[in-house]
Amino acid sequence: MRSSVEPTLDATPTHDVIVIGGGINGTGVARDCALRGFRVALFEKNDLAFGASGNNSGMIHGGPRYLTDHPEVTEQSCRDSGYIQAIAPNLLFRIPFLFPIPSHTARAKVMLAAVDAFFSYYDKFQPLKHGKPHTRLTPSEVKRLEPGLVGDIAGAVTFDEWGTDGHRLCVLNAIDAREHGASIYVHHEVEDVTRAKNMNGSDGRVTGVIARDTLTGKRVTATAKVVVNATGAWSPVTASLAEGASTKLRPGKGIHVVYDRRVSNYAIMSNAIDGRQIFVMPWGNISWIGTTDDDFYGDLDQLKATTDEVRYLVQGIARVLPSIRDARVIGTTAGVRPTLFQYGPLEDKLSREHEIVDHGVRDKVPGLFSMIGGKLASFRVFAEEMTDRVCEEFGELRPCSTHKDPLPGGDAVVAAEGVADQYAVPEPAVRRLVYRHGTRVHAVLSRATKDANERAVVCPCEPVLECEVRHACREEGARTLEDVSRRTRLGLGACGAMRCAHRGAQIVAQETGQPPREAHAMAARFLLDRYQNRAVGIGGAQVLQEELLASRFGIGAGLLAHAKRISASDER
Repeated sequence: MRSSVEPTLDATPTHDVIVIGGGINGTGVARDCALRGFRVALFEKNDLAFGASGNNSGMIHGGPRYLTDHPEVTEQSCRDSGYIQAIAPNLLFRIPFLFPIPSHTARAKVMLAAVDAFFSYYDKFQPLKHGKPHTRLTPSEVKRLEPGLVGDIAGAVTFDEWGTDGHRLCVLNAIDAREHGASIYVHHEVEDVTRAKNMNGSDGRVTGVIARDTLTGKRVTATAKVVVNATGAWSPVTASLAEGASTKLRPGKGIHVVYDRRVSNYAIMSNAIDGRQIFVMPWGNISWIGTTDDDFYGDLDQLKATTDEVRYLVQGIARVLPSIRDARVIGTTAGVRPTLFQYGPLEDKLSREHEIVDHGVRDKVPGLFSMIGGKLASFRVFAEEMTDRVCEEFGELRPCSTHKDPLPGGDAVVAAEGVADQYAVPEPAVRRLVYRHGTRVHAVLSRATKDANERAVVCPCEPVLECEVRHACREEGARTLEDVSRRTRLGLGACGAMRCAHRGAQIVAQETGQPPREAHAMAARFLLDRYQNRAVGIGGAQVLQEELLASRFGIGAGLLAHAKRISASDER
C-alpha cells in the first residue's frame, strides 16, 4: 500500500465491487471480496478506522448481552472470536474482568447467585473463543486481587474477553485486500454515485462512483457492478447519493476517558448514576473508562467528548475505584455507533445486530447495498454475509476463507527477545512492534539495518521507532501525521504528542514529498487535536501543567481558559 494509495490514477478503472467506507465493515468486506477473486476498490473520505472502528472499546467479545434472549447470537459471537484469534494471534490479548456485587442491599446474595448462574451458562461457549471459565470470589479474595476496590462487597464473579487494536485490525484487513488485488483509496470522498439510464431515460442500475482526493483535489471515477455502502453512521448520507435510496439508523455516541497508567490489572465493572453498566479497563500501558451511550444528532465529522460525559464516567468508576481520580487524563475518544433504528427503547437497550439493505429490492436502486448496524466483534461474519450476497449478484458460488487465512503478520507467533537481539533494538520497542506487525516485524526493522538512524525512537511513550513511521507511510497508506498515529500509536501516550509531533511530522513530510512548512503545520494541527481531546477531562493541578506545556508548544490559550473553567467548577 503506497503512501498515497494510488491517488493519481488517471484511467477509469473497472471493478467488480466498490466499497465505500474504510471502517472495520468496509475493510472486512473488501478483504473477503478480494480473497474470493473479485476486483475491488475501496474509498474512504478520511482514513482507515477514522470513525467508530477506531474509537470503540477494542473488544472481540463473546456476546454475553445476548445470552438470555438469543443464545444462538452468543454462540456465533464466541465462534467468530475464536476465528479472529486464529487469523490475528499477535493482535489479540486477554482481558480478565471483575464483576463485584455490592452488599448494601438485601438482595445482594441473590444477585451474586444470579450472576454466578448466568456466567455458568456463558461458560458453555468459552471453548469456542478459548476463554477461561468464570470464577466466583469471596469478598476477601476480591480485595486480595484488587485492593483499591472500596465499599462492602458480597463477592464477585470473574470472566474474560479478548481485546484488540481497532485501528490495526482495519489496516491489516485493508493491506490483505490490497495484496489480493484491491485498490485502496484513503482521503477520497465519494461525491456521487453514477447510474445507468433505463430505456425511458430514468435512473437505472448503479454503475460506480466519482470520488475526490481531499488532500489534492484530484477526482477519480470508478465503475463496478456492485457498490457496497459500509460507511457506518454516515450510511444514510452515503445512500442518499443515489436518488431514491435511503437507510435509517439511530446513531449512538460513545466516549472513553484515557489515563496515563494501569490503574488496575483487571477490567472492573461498575454502575453509572443511571444504573448503566460501565467499566475501567487496562489496555497495554494505559487504562480507559467507558462508555456512554447517547442518541446523537450532531456533525459526525466534528465529534468530541464533552465535559459532562467525562464526569458521568468518572463518577461511576470512582464509586468502586476512587484511585481513578488520582490518575492523569491523557485523552478521550469519541465514536458514533451505527445502531439499527428503533423508536422508543433507551439507547443502551438497542440491538447491536447488523443488517444488509438491498436497495434494488427496497428502493428500486439495483446494484447498491448498505451494511448497517454491527460491532467490531462481528465484522468478519458480517463481511462474509455481505460477500455471499455479492456472489449471488454475480450468480457464482465462491467459498469464504477469511476465518482461516491469516491477516498479514498473523501466520505465526514471534518471540520479541530474539528479534530485539537480531536488530539491536530495545526489547520494549520490539514487543510493541511485534504486537502491531506480527511476523512482518522483520519488514519494518530491516529498514534499520540499512540506515541505523531509523532505529531512533520518535515517540518515547509507546515507543515508536523511525523505521515504523516510514513503513506506515510507504506500505500502509499513511498520508498525514494523524494517519501515522492510528497505525503506530505515535502521540497517544502520556506526553500528549509534545515529544514526538514535530519529528513525526518531519518524517511524514519527507515520505510524502511535502515542504518543511507543511510539516510544521501538520504538527501544530496534531498537537491541537490531542489537546482538545484532553481538555474536557482535566482539572486541578493538571490545568497548570497543561498551561506551561501549551505555552511551550504554542497551543491556543482559549482552550486553556476552558480547562480552567472546568477546574473551577469541579472545585465548587
